[in-house]
Amino acid sequence: MRKKPSRAKGIVILAFVVFACVVGALVVKKYQTAHRKAEQPQQTAPAPAATRVVNLFFASPDGDRLVREGREVEIEEETEADIESVVDELVRGPLGELGPTLPPNTRILGVQLKGDQAFIDFGPELQQGLPEGSSAELVAAYSLVDTVTANFPQVKKVQILVNGVAVETLKGHLDIRYPLVPDYSLEQPAEGDKGAGAAEPKGEKGGKPGKAGKGEKAGK
Repeated sequence: MRKKPSRAKGIVILAFVVFACVVGALVVKKYQTAHRKAEQPQQTAPAPAATRVVNLFFASPDGDRLVREGREVEIEEETEADIESVVDELVRGPLGELGPTLPPNTRILGVQLKGDQAFIDFGPELQQGLPEGSSAELVAAYSLVDTVTANFPQVKKVQILVNGVAVETLKGHLDIRYPLVPDYSLEQPAEGDKGAGAAEPKGEKGGKPGKAGKGEKAGK
């Protein structure tokens, strides 16, 4: 007569089957993990930088007057950096038929705001690259001053520095030892508008072509 398997033997067999299933499941999971491609992280597009349109003053075709040209620029967090960015666009030159006012290799060494005055420091290229003549010097200086004051109302005067020093002139004509206030009378009237240029508040000039001007002392 055959003996029936004991109950203990049945439990051992059941435990072995469960163990084998668990090990098999772990092996399968490990295989799937090893062959699964890593998911690419989702890349979020950077937020577009805030921009605004500024007015840059370039030379008229005859080189004797100033004409505005609109330019879209990014807005910087600090006002001084914002001014430098706008002046850098002025150095880059016009996009249309107007003439440049500053040498294209002009370096901006720094910008400082002190009250209502902006001190803009340039490398020696500003002086070296300017053409001779009082007209070119006048247009260069006031293209800078008018550009800064027109786009930054809090700035009333601009002091031009070269290598950190307030030089007497750029080319021997216009006195720039002291901060200059804007002169919108140099702006060429728009076609069909005889009063253009007169609508803007006319600032005092730091000097006149042909002789060193009086300028305006800082803090006076």
